[in-house]
Amino acid sequence: MAEAGRLIAAGAPPRRALVRPVMLLRVVIIVAVLVLWQLLAVSGLLYRDVVPSLPAIAAALYRTLSDPGFYLHLATTGYEIVVALLIGGVSGVVVGILLGASRLLSRAYESLLYYLGPTPKIIFFPVMIMWFGVGAGSKIAMGAVSCFFPIALNVAAGMRQIDPVLIRVGRSFRANSWQMVTKIYLPAMRYPVMNGLRIGLGVALIGTLLAETKLSNRGIGFLVIQAYSLFNMPQMYSLLIVLFVLSIGANALIGRFGGNRKGN
Repeated sequence: MAEAGRLIAAGAPPRRALVRPVMLLRVVIIVAVLVLWQLLAVSGLLYRDVVPSLPAIAAALYRTLSDPGFYLHLATTGYEIVVALLIGGVSGVVVGILLGASRLLSRAYESLLYYLGPTPKIIFFPVMIMWFGVGAGSKIAMGAVSCFFPIALNVAAGMRQIDPVLIRVGRSFRANSWQMVTKIYLPAMRYPVMNGLRIGLGVALIGTLLAETKLSNRGIGFLVIQAYSLFNMPQMYSLLIVLFVLSIGANALIGRFGGNRKGN
């Protein structure tokens, strides 16, 4: 078995050897998308300005980043997403641990989470407005509800993958519930928790931005829907680019904090 493992390892390409081809492929795909976008913009196949040219988007992006007022809207959206992820994340971890630790609770409630998870959370927004008002509270609630489900389900699945030996060791040392959670459960299911947070960040962003587009006078979602209503397509696309870059950065930060599985 050891000899077979060495042969497999010897036949596998080094991880570093794949870095350059992967980066090259990514660059090629990005360049191809940009070229196709520019060709579509100048082709006239679509209604004028629906697909603005790359220079027009770049100019709008420069104006957006040069406007001090933009950063006030960015701070508003960032605050709402961070608080929503904190509330939904903590709630999701707690519920996931309870479901994963109790077969009775899992059978009684976990199927409900699977049913409610894919439901578009925007249908709850009128309720959020009645409960939390038209300010930041309803947007935070939308983001928290959105990210709760993937985090809770990932943590519950991670709980069932913990090595029973670790649990028996904790109980043999008479660890209390808090010690079991912090010393056994969370370290053992680090990757499911981080994966849940990464998915939760994405849906919290979507939920918060959707809420901002419906009823708000501040935030990036408000700027996007305002640009759309004025048919300022370069401005709208520039805002979407900013959101895309920030989402990638936040996702990479969570991945770096949580580490990567060996071999990925």
